[in-house]
Amino acid sequence: MRDSYRMSIQFFIDVMILAFKALTERKLRASLTIIGIAIGPLALVMISSVVDGYADYISNQIQSLGQNTIVLFPASGYRFTENDLNMLRSIEGVSRAEPFYSVQASVKIEGEDKIVFVYALPIDVIFQAFGGLEVLEGSIPSESQYSYAVIGYKLAFKDNRKVNDIGDVITLTFIRTEGGRSVIRRATVLVSAILNEFGGAFILSPDTTVFLPLDAGKKLLGLNEWSGILIISRSSEDVPRIVKTLQEIYRNSADIISFQGIANIANSITGAVSFISFAASLSAFAVAVAGVAATMITSVIERTREIGVLKAMGFTNVQVLIMILMESIVMSIVGGVIGMSLGILGAHLLAQQGFTIRASAEVVMVVRAPPKITIDNILRTLGLTLFVGVVGGIFPAYRASKIPPAVALRYE
Repeated sequence: MRDSYRMSIQFFIDVMILAFKALTERKLRASLTIIGIAIGPLALVMISSVVDGYADYISNQIQSLGQNTIVLFPASGYRFTENDLNMLRSIEGVSRAEPFYSVQASVKIEGEDKIVFVYALPIDVIFQAFGGLEVLEGSIPSESQYSYAVIGYKLAFKDNRKVNDIGDVITLTFIRTEGGRSVIRRATVLVSAILNEFGGAFILSPDTTVFLPLDAGKKLLGLNEWSGILIISRSSEDVPRIVKTLQEIYRNSADIISFQGIANIANSITGAVSFISFAASLSAFAVAVAGVAATMITSVIERTREIGVLKAMGFTNVQVLIMILMESIVMSIVGGVIGMSLGILGAHLLAQQGFTIRASAEVVMVVRAPPKITIDNILRTLGLTLFVGVVGGIFPAYRASKIPPAVALRYE
């Protein structure tokens, strides 16, 4: 039993040596085939890693806004009132429902205009909506201190230098519609607190936001209607049911945004993109199969006499099949290692480029996310690469195993 096992191991070692030797004797052809094989792993690892990396980034950023947060925006012609607020607070599963005012404004930071979002709302609710948001310095203003502001980290620091401190005055410049025409307005606020760096959310970034008490919406910004209502559910499990209830109540009167729902949609989209990229990469593997098959058929034809000699020495059909098949598998392994290595490098280079999200001419955000290179992805790619070697080499190997020794020895 042990002798049989040792002989099998020795046979596979000898077959591997013969495979490498055969490939080195036909360097150009083997190299071109290996390059063809490497394209599939390269594309699959690079594209799927980048797509998965951005998918995780988008999902995490949306989820960081709060899986139990829902926002209501009034549709054109509809106006939220205290009756809406009381009704929303009575819905089962709702922990809080708070109105807010919002405008887009610009502030001067060291002579440079910076676009910011301004929200007037009960400020304590933002710490429930944004998981992990903390105050770095200062204190939260009371509801009566409507001219005091809590500002995001990037409005207080620039290149690690503090440009706005507690007690500093910030002037907000924004546009209001009055009498059917747009009017430029300005409001001056005093910095009461600075938020710790949040990291930049995908949809809304607290780092570039100014938060004011709710009364500032009317008294400071001059807004007469609520921009929307922020709803916090008791748990994320209540969100789908609350959203369904809101849809039945408001129908076309309000737009309902659930960050949990957005995360689910984003995951569905990125999942579809991952599948498309995987399907596209399979075409490269299909081409590699044809290349391996062509190379191995040519190799079998050239080695017909050698195969006859081996059979005359006692090689069985199965041993000849394994010997020829091992050549295609070795080429696949070499091509797969090269392709995956280049794919990992390419994924990091591609991810560094990032992509640009342009909300308007002034609001531009470049998103960069590291590629997600997983063991599952590597093993899947390696499995597909080995499959290429087996499928591409199986017919030539079978054909070689069936060559009669007498015919092979007479072959010129």
